Amino acid sequence: MALTLVASLMIAASCLRGQAADVAANPATPVEQSVVKIFATSRQPDYYRPWQKQAPREGTGTGIVIEGRRILTSAHVVLYASQIQVQAHQSGDKLSAQIEYLAPGIDLAVLKLDDESFFKDHPALPRTSRLPLIKDTVMAYGYPAGGTSLSITKGIVSRIEYLGYSSSVSGLRIQIDAAINPGNSGGPALVGDKVVGLAFQRLGRGDNIGYIIPTEEIELFLEDVKDGTYDGKPALYDDLQNLTNPALRAYLKLDKTVEGIVVSSNQPVTPDNPLRAWDVITRVGDESIDNEGMIKVGNGLRLQFLYHLQRLGSRDTAPLTVVRSGKVERIDAPLLRKRKQLMPDIRGEYPSYFIYGPMSFVAVSTGFLSNAPLTASANGDPIITRRGDAPAFDGEQLVAISAPFFPHRLAKGYPNPLGRSIKRLNSVEVRNLRHLVELLRDNRDEFLVFEFAGRGADTLVFSRKECQDATEEILADNNVRAQASSDLMRVWKTTAP
Repeated sequence: MALTLVASLMIAASCLRGQAADVAANPATPVEQSVVKIFATSRQPDYYRPWQKQAPREGTGTGIVIEGRRILTSAHVVLYASQIQVQAHQSGDKLSAQIEYLAPGIDLAVLKLDDESFFKDHPALPRTSRLPLIKDTVMAYGYPAGGTSLSITKGIVSRIEYLGYSSSVSGLRIQIDAAINPGNSGGPALVGDKVVGLAFQRLGRGDNIGYIIPTEEIELFLEDVKDGTYDGKPALYDDLQNLTNPALRAYLKLDKTVEGIVVSSNQPVTPDNPLRAWDVITRVGDESIDNEGMIKVGNGLRLQFLYHLQRLGSRDTAPLTVVRSGKVERIDAPLLRKRKQLMPDIRGEYPSYFIYGPMSFVAVSTGFLSNAPLTASANGDPIITRRGDAPAFDGEQLVAISAPFFPHRLAKGYPNPLGRSIKRLNSVEVRNLRHLVELLRDNRDEFLVFEFAGRGADTLVFSRKECQDATEEILADNNVRAQASSDLMRVWKTTAP
């Protein structure tokens, strides 16, 4: 028995020595050393009650070490984060981090650590300067849900396209079949020993169809923020359509040799935009455009011609060749860094608001459209009829009632106006939320008359003095700390010129 026990102990010790030798012989690779897990506590905006934030949410994601003692990750991992922590592979410590740059549209963010000594043992990962090839073997690293250790999955590059990331930003997207799950976002995908992109999205559930943001987009983002701000990708926002229909070609009197994409309407409509409706864009720079608006790129790729705009460098205009009324012309079309939208995407920001009497007002954004319960459907309200429109004039906003009336006798007999947009106050057209605050601030009439856009909405009439006197009481009764967001409180307290 004693001999058996001693023998067992000797065997166990030998095994432990063998395991230790294996660990010493196989230290963490540079990839593993440079991939981190990110913990974020976020407070999303409450578009329905914009004076407060949603309850805190805990989330995790992945990031990689890049040059400049920084960490790169997906924007949605740290969006609205009030606290961020970073944990290295096989480490029990979590280090505090701060957002340095955030670009929700392209879904990229840069973090800085409070303790930069971390980077002594965690080098930057090398990134490739070219797009991968279709069928290239790809390894995806990350910290998906379901475990705490680093996960590595294997697949191939199956598709490369140029598509919309959001309502205002387009870019390259690489499809891979390596498994990507919640928590992988911000993690690297490698071909060989170089990063070809960052994981940011998957399709469906369990289909092993994932998407990565390629390094070309990452380099454009990092180059943009070198001056301390993110300006956005230069782009054309004109409305375009294919030139594949025979009747359309006949209508435009095009020779059969002409190929290109048709401008159905030019946006924005400004004197400095040389594009016109029914122009046929045939070339961007030196690249020919086919009848579906595509160009041929190296390695057998066929991508939207808009992709070539980012290959022209940081130009403010795009050299285009167009066929207009049968004549070939060369024009320089201005590029915009941000799409002008009547109802913009304000991800990364909290909505401005103003409370007056029993009513709360917000400027309509895409977040409001997707989060607040609306009563404006099918009644001609521009919240419905003007979705996707550009502003009709500089500074135009739709101003809506963000929540039901606060409980108060002043609202007696009036229906719930939630989600309706304000058209006029005392016969004055409301241009934007700031303008509404100025109108209320400067008004000296006995009554306030609120008219709504669209059909079927009651006109609301309030005593101006009663509304003003009741506001503080309403705020206190409903535990609302401030009558307005800070930007609008400054307007409210400013003496009219």
